[in-house]
Amino acid sequence: MSEKMTPSALRADLYRILDRVLDTGEPVDIRRKGKLIRIASVSPPRLSLLEPHPEAVNGDLESLAHMDWSAEWRP
Repeated sequence: MSEKMTPSALRADLYRILDRVLDTGEPVDIRRKGKLIRIASVSPPRLSLLEPHPEAVNGDLESLAHMDWSAEWRP
């Protein structure tokens, strides 16, 4: 959920708000003349914060790519 604020609140703390959008990926909505303007990061950082866990795969990676999952599929 995005935070909503006025242009005055944005102006008072612009750089902190922009840094928070970049750090969290959470957008900020600004209400101006009855309309909303959204400030959002183009590339949210959430995926970049994930740590790789190569030991988590138990088995052969190549065999996982060719597994038949059709019996498990429930559309």
